[in-house]
Amino acid sequence: MVSGRSLHVLVVDDDPHMREIAKIALELDAHTTVSTCDSGEDALVAAPRLKPDMILLDLMMPRVDGVATMKRLREHEALAAVPVVFCSAAVQEDEIQRLLALGAADVIVKPFDFHNLRHLVRQIWEKSRG
Repeated sequence: MVSGRSLHVLVVDDDPHMREIAKIALELDAHTTVSTCDSGEDALVAAPRLKPDMILLDLMMPRVDGVATMKRLREHEALAAVPVVFCSAAVQEDEIQRLLALGAADVIVKPFDFHNLRHLVRQIWEKSRG
């Protein structure tokens, strides 16, 4: 753990196994709590109520993809500055640069290292806080 500050992460992924793996990995940090959503639509409803500190967002989801979800979440004043980290298996360097240019805090390539995920997320969060 990088710091003792409490961190609430919203994990949005249509794959139930990825949601569960991310939740378990992140909650190995005693100062991190995790909420999950199984779709972009679900995240658009839940995130304003949950007010997460960070959102891990699957890039490729049916109906509302990650980019569209992020853009719509940014419309909520309370979520406009929440760091969004995309997670995707199908991502090349030019796509990573495009996502960063759209306002993503970072991109994590799947499959991620289970044991390192909590440290990586903490580092991204701390960096995003200035």
